[in-house]
Amino acid sequence: MAKKIYVGNMSYQTTEEALYSLFAQYGDVMSARIIMDRDTNRPKGFAFVEMDDDSAAVAAISQLDGRELDGRNLRVNEAIAKERTERRPSYNNRY
Repeated sequence: MAKKIYVGNMSYQTTEEALYSLFAQYGDVMSARIIMDRDTNRPKGFAFVEMDDDSAAVAAISQLDGRELDGRNLRVNEAIAKERTERRPSYNNRY
């Protein structure tokens, strides 16, 4: 079963390719996705990486937490699965 990893405190200049390459040093990476702000289409400063092997994911978490990438010290830990709730549309920008 794949393990999902949260990567926070990221530089806005970090690319998905750089993130993928960083985690690939520890095992097979299924995906590396930087979360983007839907209004500005700019990175929010965090990402999720999925790794196929649990032991590789644990090694990546322990080795990469606090490591510097693009001038920022990464926060890396196992992603906590939260049930997504449906969002209501925002009407604040109507006027």
